[in-house]
This record gives sequence, C-alpha cells and structure tokens, in this order.
Amino acid sequence: MNLPQDRTRQQQKIEELCAAIIRALSGEADIHYRGQRLHKGLHQYPVHAPHLQPDPEQDDFSSFRGAADSIALRLQHSNPALHRQFCPADPVERLIFELLEQLRVETMVPQTMPGMTQNLRHRFAAWSHTFHLSGLTESASGILLYTVFQICWSRLTGQPVLEKTEDLIESTRAAIAPVLGTHLLGIRRNCTDQTAYAQHAGAIAAIVSEMIRAAGNEAGAEQAAREKKDIKSAFRMLLQFDSDETDTMAVAASGQSKVLEDAQHGYAIFSTEYDRQADAGTLVRKALLREYRERIDHRISELGINIPRLARYLMMLLALPQRDGWSFGEEDGYIDGRRLAQLITSPAERRLFRQEQYKPAADCLVSFLVDCSGSMKTHAESVTILIDVLVRALEQAGVGSEVLGFTTGAWNGGRVQRDWMRAGFPKNPGRLNELFHMVFKNADQTWRRARPDITTLLKADLYREGIDGEAVEWACRRLQLRNEKRRILVVISDGCPMDSATNLANDEFYLANHLKQVVARQELRGEVEICGLGVGLDLSTYYSHCPATELPHSLNNALLFEVAKLIGARHRQ
Repeated sequence: MNLPQDRTRQQQKIEELCAAIIRALSGEADIHYRGQRLHKGLHQYPVHAPHLQPDPEQDDFSSFRGAADSIALRLQHSNPALHRQFCPADPVERLIFELLEQLRVETMVPQTMPGMTQNLRHRFAAWSHTFHLSGLTESASGILLYTVFQICWSRLTGQPVLEKTEDLIESTRAAIAPVLGTHLLGIRRNCTDQTAYAQHAGAIAAIVSEMIRAAGNEAGAEQAAREKKDIKSAFRMLLQFDSDETDTMAVAASGQSKVLEDAQHGYAIFSTEYDRQADAGTLVRKALLREYRERIDHRISELGINIPRLARYLMMLLALPQRDGWSFGEEDGYIDGRRLAQLITSPAERRLFRQEQYKPAADCLVSFLVDCSGSMKTHAESVTILIDVLVRALEQAGVGSEVLGFTTGAWNGGRVQRDWMRAGFPKNPGRLNELFHMVFKNADQTWRRARPDITTLLKADLYREGIDGEAVEWACRRLQLRNEKRRILVVISDGCPMDSATNLANDEFYLANHLKQVVARQELRGEVEICGLGVGLDLSTYYSHCPATELPHSLNNALLFEVAKLIGARHRQ
C-alpha cells in the first residue's frame, strides 16, 4: 500500500469515528462525512470556525475529538436561522462572529462530561500553537486577530490565555481591552441567550474589522498586501479560498449541475430505444472464455489466497444465529417429557432436559456492480480475481451473490446522439447514450456454473463509458425483487460517471449529480445497503460508505479481508 492510500484510509477512519461521536452527542441521526466534508442528511453542514479544521498529518485524535464535540454542541445549542440573521457579510467580521458563536456553545458542556471540556480545551490550544508557529502572528492583523480570539476564549471559559504566547499578546491585549471591555462582559453574561450574545459578538467583530482596515490604510501597499495574504492563508476554509493540495488519495470530483437542478422533471433520458441487457457469457467465444478462465485460475493459484479462511470470516460478519431444532439429554434447559420416567428408574439421572439448538445462517445477498468504463480496463484482471475469490468465499459461507456490470453501447453517444442531432439539437436533452448492462452471474447461479462467465470482465472491448446513476438503480431493483432479508450492493469503480455526449449537451456534473441523488434516495429507502469500493480514488463524494483502495497486480489476503469487512459492516443511514 502506498502512502496516499494509507493517509486516505486513516482520514476515513477518523471521519467515521467523529461522525459517530457527533451523532451520539447531538442526537442527529443523519450526520455523516461524504467527500471529506461533513453532511447533515443530503446537504453539506458548514463548519466555519477556524479551530475546527484539524489536520490529519499534524494533529492527534484528541484534536479531532474536540472538534467533533464542538460541532455536536453547535447542533444542540445554536439556532441556525438566528445565527444567519445576525451574521455579518464582511468576511473578516464573519470570521470573528463565527468563532465567537462556536466558543459560546463550547461553554455549554454538561457538568457530567468533564472529558468533553478537556477535549475542547486541547483542541483550541493545539490550534493556537499551530497558528503561532506558522508565523501568522508576526503581522499586525495576525496578532490582532489572535489576541482577540485568545481573550474571548479566556473570558468565556474562565481559563487563562495560552501560556506560551501570553507575553506575545500582552501589549495588544492592553491596547484593545478597554475598547472591547463592555462587549467582552456582554458575551460572558449572555452565553445562554443567543440573541443578546450575537449583538455583542457582532459589535466585537465590527470593531476588530475596523481596526484591521485602519491598520491597512496606515501601512504601505506592500505591507497591506502581505497582511491580507496572511489572513487568507489562515482562514481560507471560512473565506472560501482554494485549499492546498494534500498527499491523500484523490477525491472524486463533483460540483453543482444547474441543468439537473432546474429540470422540472429531474433527470432526463433522451431515448431508451437502444438500451440493452445481456448475459455476459454470450458476448465471448467459448474458446476465449476457457482461455480467460485458465488464466485467472493460474493467477489465483500463484497468489496463495486462503479462501476457506475468508469464507469463515464472511460467515462471522454476515451470519446470524437461527434455530435449528433441539439438543436432547442435557443437564439443564427445558424438561423433556419423554425422559420423566427416568426419575423413577434412575433417581440420580440428571440428563432430563432439552435445549434449543442454533446454527449460524446468513439470509443475505451481495451484489457486485462493476464499472466497465474505459479507465477500468487497466484494473480488469485484478477486479476479476477479486470478484471471483469473493463470490467463491461467499458461497462457502452460505451467502448468495450476483455480479453485474455497466457500460455504454457506443463511444460519444452513438445512435442516441445521432437521433438527437436529427431532432434539431433540443436543449438539455438529458442522457445521450445507449446503456449496456451485463449480468456476469445471477443470484441463483452457483460459482461453479458462473465461473467462465465471470472472466468476461477481461474482454477489453466491453469497456466504453459509464452512466453510474442508472446502473445503481438497476442493480437495486434487482436486489429489491429478492426475498433475502439483507441485501448489499458493492459498486466497484475508479472514477466519476462519464459520458462525453451527455456532459457536452447538458453540463459537466449532470451525471455525477444524478448518481448522488440515486444513492441518497436508495439509502433513504433502506432496502439495500450501498457501499462503494474506490479503485485508486476516494468515492466518498457519492457513497457514504467507501474505502479508497489500490488494487495491486498481486492481490493478497489482507486486501481481501479488508473488502470482506466492508461487505459485512452495517451500511444504514
């Protein structure tokens, strides 16, 4: 595993834990991370306070825990409508106002949770150290903002300012304390009254912003530009400046689709006339299928994968105890009426009872949906081996499975696009390509019968473009027709939905936004558990449950057990 992948997985684990903390403390069940951003339901939840942006590379888990605790308190004790009403429009004023509101809710820690107070204190101190060590306190604007944050935090929490920078801010504190004194007292007294607090917080923000503007007017043009750059560097998340590149794995790109948002009837399809579905085994000559199968069998034998052990692990994750008759001749349990006569003939006999017998059984179906777009061609062999091993292990564990794939019938629209051109290029036509859905293994087939057809994934000319949203809907419909109590869909993809003709005729993120809508709708219904397996890409933009992974040419047991863990985890919103 490479370093970006390790960092991405570490970040995903931290996000999962923090989201669980926020849900538990706030009572908001629909909080989750998606695309490395916190979401409440289907919408991104804004986190603007600068000290709530810990860095996975520099900060410890206590910092993330403190940020999660603070966000949970904000959800509990802050009225968003009231906050928007008083929030100033000026960026610097808004920055100060946002942080002061966050500090207000941090004073509302229940007395029964002293650990939360410690987490919040640790996070603010860690952020203060980072701010100071970055050199941002060397400018007049930077030291002014830093001092305001320190004295406001100290006044609200009753804690002394950070000891390491106390001497640094002393002169600035002495200069601004008389000006802010009344409002500092006001925020201290009105922590439980958001309206009254907001008036004093807004006044502090306006006074400090005016000080920064005055300092900029007095300084030279070069000095003013440097200080403005310092503020942007420190608070780019709040002020919506571009973030720096990171060493984590790339996240799937996504943006707003104005065409989809403005469409009266939602997602559109220009024509379904050429859409088709086929059994994958019929697309390849039998001789070539045998060649593919021999190649995959040889590769699997070289890898030394422990399939029985993997099957036992899947059984442990997916199976539930089910009643399987009775066990007789027990020394405790229910009295067995057929053995009561032994009480007379053998008074010392104690094996007069019976017990209910249980065995693990998995009433579950796992469906693998493979993105067969052009970029997946390079991963074809690894994906085929992965799926073949997992299907075989699932069958040994008593779990049903099916393998599906999706691509398009042509490049760049094909016949559908030509029909659209003949119709006079109507505006915003929606999907402009012909779907091609493939069934490599249906749920009722055994692995032995389907093993040749699964290797059709190696056929290079099947890989064209990908329309993910409709494919996910198709796979979910198939699962919903099944009787199994638990139905799991695993989407394997290495990129965003892509069809050149559709994107050019609508807008860049038309298909991507449709995929997000489909996944959110299916998660809301709760009939199918959806998880994504990103191949070299973090797909958490689309799927709430999605570990990013690299598929090496040589798969190993560790990777397979990690994917099995993904399948077995409960994926409920």
